[in-house]
Amino acid sequence: MTNTLIRRLSPLIILALFIAVALVLNSTKTPPEEKVDEAPIPIVNVIEVQPETLSLNLSSYGVVTPKYKTQLVTEVAGRIMTVSNSFVAGGMVKKGDALASIEPSDYEADLMQAQASLAQAMAALDEEKARGEVARNDWKGYDSKVAPELGLRIPHLKKEQANVKYAKASQARAERNLERTTIRAPFDGIIKARSVDLGQYVSLGTKIGELYDTDIAEVRLPITNSEQAYLNSIDNPSTQVKLSTNLAGNTQIWNGNIIRSEGVINTDNRMIYLVAEVNDPYLRDNLHSQQAKLKYGSFVTAIITGRTVKKVVKLPRNLIHKDQVTLIDADNKVEIRNVNIIRTDLEYVYVKDSLKAGDKISTTRLNNVENGQVVKIINEGDNSKKEKIPDETPSKRLAKVDE
Repeated sequence: MTNTLIRRLSPLIILALFIAVALVLNSTKTPPEEKVDEAPIPIVNVIEVQPETLSLNLSSYGVVTPKYKTQLVTEVAGRIMTVSNSFVAGGMVKKGDALASIEPSDYEADLMQAQASLAQAMAALDEEKARGEVARNDWKGYDSKVAPELGLRIPHLKKEQANVKYAKASQARAERNLERTTIRAPFDGIIKARSVDLGQYVSLGTKIGELYDTDIAEVRLPITNSEQAYLNSIDNPSTQVKLSTNLAGNTQIWNGNIIRSEGVINTDNRMIYLVAEVNDPYLRDNLHSQQAKLKYGSFVTAIITGRTVKKVVKLPRNLIHKDQVTLIDADNKVEIRNVNIIRTDLEYVYVKDSLKAGDKISTTRLNNVENGQVVKIINEGDNSKKEKIPDETPSKRLAKVDE
């Protein structure tokens, strides 16, 4: 009976002994040393700023157009007899070149009639002068002191003089009309279009083509009204502009000058337009130049030389956030500084009177950064003033805790 009881209670006795031993061991165990994980120090890249003297250039764009362009029209009526080989779209012509001619026979006849009328009027004037001389001699035999004008045939003389003037004017008109049968280029240019052909009858004022001047090209360049403050003077002819475009994969550049401002803000886009000029865009005076022709209708981008400002820092736009930059001081601590932005463009921000030479600006975007936060600069040597980044891996720290 006793043996049976012992067998049944032995598991409970063993379990009780294990529990007692566990309690004794737990009460005598030394707790491991607690170690607080250190927050990682951000690593940043920096650039050192250097103030410089810059021209606050303005960027714009526009389409190249001729300074002068004209519609070629007929000043007399008739049938087109000849058309010059240069009188085609794209043809280059010089001032005075014959472009087309109108049948001149009627105008030659008019000129001959005018010449005959003038000859008759001159003869009549000579005859009247002779009659007046005879009348003057006849009046010498009279005792009257003053001979009347009618007696001296002075009114007759004036009439014949007027007839001569009229005949001369008619001849001059006939000569002009005959000359106008040849249509000539009014200036050096390029033919934009031709709208007549051989044998076509044209009346007075018929449009026969369009001519663009090739001496000077113009480009209208829009800028905002506030950007005018960056120009030295919009009326200063020395304000330079560089025009550029891409031709067959190569960037071509032409130099020009701003000659005027249109002076009125466009109501559609709220822009004001500057007008730039480029001399000899088709290189007619410099045939051996390696530069490309600045063809009318080309779309170009423009860089307008602006006002020169000293001690300006030029920064990429991505380094500025809400008019602030992130500086790293000598102790590798963060300083968030407000800056004075005097101008921005598509790529850069121009800052004045806010940064000095040698200031370090973080180019690494830091989230939730605060003033005084310690950072480490990439590729910069360790120094006693900087906090070191822990070199222990998480696995090593866990091993120490287990020990």
